[in-house]
Amino acid sequence: MENVTLQKEETKVSSLRLKSYWRKNLIYLGILLGIWFLVSFGFGILWVDEMNFIKLGGFKLGFWFAQQGAIYVFVTLIFVYVRWMNRLDKKYNVEE
Repeated sequence: MENVTLQKEETKVSSLRLKSYWRKNLIYLGILLGIWFLVSFGFGILWVDEMNFIKLGGFKLGFWFAQQGAIYVFVTLIFVYVRWMNRLDKKYNVEE
C-alpha cells in the first residue's frame, strides 16, 4: 500500500516537472518567434523605407536586411534555440 502511494507521488512530481519543462520550452519558442516576426515582418516589410536611409556596403540597409540580413538572424536563432534547449534538457535531466 505504501509503495502505491509513493508511486503516485513520484508520478505527480514527474508530471509537474514535465509541465514546467514544456512551459519553459514554450517561453523560449515565444521569444524566438517574436524575434523572427520582428525581423521578417518588421525589418523586411514595415520599416524597410526608414532603414533605406542607412547604407551598408553600398546597399540600402532595408534592401540588404530584407535580402541577406534576415537570413543571418534566422540561422542565429536556430543556434540560440539549440543552445537553450540543451541547457534546459540538462536542467530537467531529459537529455538524450
